[in-house]
Amino acid sequence: MVRFPIDYNDWKEVGRTGEKITAIGLGTWAIRDYGKAFDVYVYGLKNGLNHVDTAEMYDNGLAEEFISRVVREVGRDSIFITTKMMPQHLVSRNKVLRAARNALNRLGVSYVDLFLIHWPNPNLSISIQVKNFEAVFEAGYTRFIGVSNFDRWELEEALNSTSKAEVVVNQVHYSVLNKSIERDLLPYAIREGVTIQAYTPLEKGSVARHPIIRDIARKYDKTPVQIALNYLISRPRVVAIPKTENIDHLKEIISSMNWRLREEDIEVLEKI
Repeated sequence: MVRFPIDYNDWKEVGRTGEKITAIGLGTWAIRDYGKAFDVYVYGLKNGLNHVDTAEMYDNGLAEEFISRVVREVGRDSIFITTKMMPQHLVSRNKVLRAARNALNRLGVSYVDLFLIHWPNPNLSISIQVKNFEAVFEAGYTRFIGVSNFDRWELEEALNSTSKAEVVVNQVHYSVLNKSIERDLLPYAIREGVTIQAYTPLEKGSVARHPIIRDIARKYDKTPVQIALNYLISRPRVVAIPKTENIDHLKEIISSMNWRLREEDIEVLEKI
């Protein structure tokens, strides 16, 4: 028996907001060639994907500026934008708002769909930083808020600390080769209606070389990349955000949706 019920939806709800995003989006960490990536991201957003993830920290804001160019090409209404704020800004609401305005300027938009705390500030209680961060929601700079790199207990405290908004997402490292969140964080997120955004879902290409993943891929006439991503989106409340600068790789990624692994193969993958 698989650890979690299989989720067959390729559009997944963001928290309990009613808003839905595709089970796979595109990340922007460590893009090497923005010119080359531009056509790839535009293609993805016009051919089955609807959300991108970026951050203030990524390339000192250049990744956010890259997304601004993508937005101008595809149109603001057709893209769900997530960005992340560095934790040093969380010491006060004024600093939070200043950082948010700077991010919006880089992105060339008046609001984002989802703003995340990039990781917990170790010098502040979770409660204080989340309460300060809520200012971005109150100011209309974002439709929803969330967190990133929060463990199960930090997430629980964050959920209990809001008054104006709800924490609807926790973005964490999760892959078929790194399943540590399946012990406690993922079950808790599913129970509380929090969406998990899985970053580094392809482990920088390592999934393509794993013999068990390769064997299962042959059974389905799929690639190891598609098996690895399908494993993740088969989980309730999980979306994956791989990065690519290659159009063929992007098409491979998009084809990870619209089908699901069988239960017996998910069980095998759970054990690696």
